[in-house]
Amino acid sequence: MKNPQAEARRWIAQARDDLKFVRWILEEDNFYDKGCFMAQQSAEKALKACLYNDGERTVLGHSVAELVNRVSARHSSFKSLEKEARLLDRFYIPTRYPNGLPGGIPFETFVLEDLEQAVSMAEKIVAAVEEILGD
Repeated sequence: MKNPQAEARRWIAQARDDLKFVRWILEEDNFYDKGCFMAQQSAEKALKACLYNDGERTVLGHSVAELVNRVSARHSSFKSLEKEARLLDRFYIPTRYPNGLPGGIPFETFVLEDLEQAVSMAEKIVAAVEEILGD
């Protein structure tokens, strides 16, 4: 990668757009399972933006908690986001696959409160990354 900061900008732009979509779901519809997943995705992409901005060439993985731990090694303020990161990881598989739950179907299982919590946590993580990026 020639320009890590440019790559970071691409990732944070997508994270912001994902979060915008999640906010729309929260206001306009009841696709709570999909909104929870997209909130997790927004946080994941924002954290990857931060790692790219810090000069990492390849950022792999989908665990928000693991990404927060990696970012915390350089930015100690992210330690305070560990709980949110762990909670967001709950929305990665079960929101998408019927066999990701012990019973039920994602669209019938997740509720408004889940989405509200997911949005709040994603907003905190995206805002923390924006602060690092100077956006």
